[in-house]
Amino acid sequence: MTIREAIDARHSVRQYLKRPIDGEIRKILEDEIAACNAESGLSIRLFLNDPEAIRGLWAYGSFRNADHYIALAGPDTDDLHRLSGYYGERLVLLAETIGLSTCWIAGSYKKGNVQRHLNDGETLAAIISIGYAAKPGKPHKSKTYEQVTETTGPVPDWFRDGVEAALLAPTAINQQRFRITLKDGEASVRALKGPYSKIDLGIVQYHFEIGAGRPVKAE
Repeated sequence: MTIREAIDARHSVRQYLKRPIDGEIRKILEDEIAACNAESGLSIRLFLNDPEAIRGLWAYGSFRNADHYIALAGPDTDDLHRLSGYYGERLVLLAETIGLSTCWIAGSYKKGNVQRHLNDGETLAAIISIGYAAKPGKPHKSKTYEQVTETTGPVPDWFRDGVEAALLAPTAINQQRFRITLKDGEASVRALKGPYSKIDLGIVQYHFEIGAGRPVKAE
């Protein structure tokens, strides 16, 4: 499965098998986390067999056997949440290609049980549950191309392809509070007001870039 195919296949999963993440699958994840940290300056970590952050959590559906998660943390800068969204989604889509399922959790988890693992000076932005799905996720209703875009002049295929991928991005409570603009042949994406919109901005930015095959400016 390619990363672009993973965008189509990925749906949030909250119920997992009681199965460890180990061997080559674990190594692939840890190597990609190391690469993301080197590029971004974040302090992303994979925690395995640590159910205390998500145990008993109810957030748009009950979690079961959510024993593994990725913690997205880093220096408390203005760009922490966008970078966490961007690199977190990079890990989400990689996970999909190697047979794992995921779910973004931005607000309703036991932050203290995750924060205790972090170093001084590291701020926690969100976590992502990860594991082998016991029950597949389901697609959600999406906005239309027209609802999320502002364009002037001819619209190239790469822009449409990028928007198509962006519309499949997970966002907080499925709000899709973003706009993708095309002006003078250049694309940009910006966050609108809404909960966790800066994390969503990074997620959408990554999806657009995979679909379009080129970088996009985040505002």
